[in-house]
Amino acid sequence: MEQLGLIAGGGSYPLLLARAARARGVRQIIAVAIENETSPEIAQLADHVEWVKVGQLGRLIGAFTGRGVREAIMAGQVAPKNLFRDIRPDLRAVALLARLRERNAETIFGAIADELKKDGVTLLPATTFMEDFLAPVGPVTKRKPTPEQEQDIAFGLKIAKAVSAFDIGQTVVVKNGTVLAVEAIEGTDECIRRGGALAGDNGGAVAVKVTKPNQDMRFDVPVVGARTVESCAAGRIAVLAVEAGRTLVLEKDAVLAAAEGAKLVIAGVSY
Repeated sequence: MEQLGLIAGGGSYPLLLARAARARGVRQIIAVAIENETSPEIAQLADHVEWVKVGQLGRLIGAFTGRGVREAIMAGQVAPKNLFRDIRPDLRAVALLARLRERNAETIFGAIADELKKDGVTLLPATTFMEDFLAPVGPVTKRKPTPEQEQDIAFGLKIAKAVSAFDIGQTVVVKNGTVLAVEAIEGTDECIRRGGALAGDNGGAVAVKVTKPNQDMRFDVPVVGARTVESCAAGRIAVLAVEAGRTLVLEKDAVLAAAEGAKLVIAGVSY
């Protein structure tokens, strides 16, 4: 691939993806970065960076079409609350939002993908170039779940899949067959901390993070990084289970070191 457009959100994900794309032969990267979300380091990895506010859809698309970009990837998070609180829509975004009956991350990002397509830009799966970062089946850490924790993983997986089907969230925290927390607009990290706080003085809850049924892999792909492990440590979580083959584990060395320090089990599971 000669040229790639990158819609870069927060965290290390867009930076890692840019490096992985270069390693796979992409010669030119045109990045659209989100103000107050994207790391300034993106400027060192892209050939051109267009900084936009959330909701400036016309500028986002124009950054690609003006430079002949035909394929793009969306990587990194825009804090869910900012999709609603800090959004400053331009005329094209206003028209897009007016057409949506439901407004959540999936419908908004899906509509953005449709708008890109109208202008000749295809949004690729967010895991493109990132296959080596996908969680495998089984333990990612040296520690393995106990039989009791395996039961909570199976229970949490079932609950998380059911909840995610309603576009509520993709993470749940459980302990001894009881649901302690379900992710909503606050995001994964806060859900983990909240659920961990409800697990009692000894902690020991299990957090399960999944993809939605019929997940659109062009965006909103589950990601685990060092910050996720920090949240697990703060919530005294015993096990973090993620959906294998559909969850990206970023900063793996840092994740494994932090997990070892927190005595946290990380495991990939299939549904």
